Amino acid sequence: MGLSLFGKKRSDKSRGRKAEDQAANYLKSRGATIVSRNYSCRFGEIDLICTYGELLLFVEVRLRSNRQFASGAESVDIHKQKRLIATANRYLQQTYGDVPPACRFDVIALSGKSEDSAQQSLEWLQDAFRPEW
Repeated sequence: MGLSLFGKKRSDKSRGRKAEDQAANYLKSRGATIVSRNYSCRFGEIDLICTYGELLLFVEVRLRSNRQFASGAESVDIHKQKRLIATANRYLQQTYGDVPPACRFDVIALSGKSEDSAQQSLEWLQDAFRPEW
């Protein structure tokens, strides 16, 4: 397996992309509309941005094949939360200006072997953390 320009194995990026596809399909099946994928700015990246009723969701997708160390949800530590909040704030400023919609930070945690989606479990953690705007 070769390395990409950023040092990650291509297979890791491929697995991450599949996990994001799974999460996006799951959210769509529950009535969400995907607005943006992999939105990035100098603060960081948000995997999925979608509308869900009147809410704008900022969704972090986490994939863990081995839960020995931490679940996908537990891996969204305070530092990652701060980067997500800063990135979301930038998105809101660019897209909505002074009148942002109500929004929420969710995590979709996938665990199990990524090669076999039937063996994976998916957990949608709604309102996983709250910013102190």
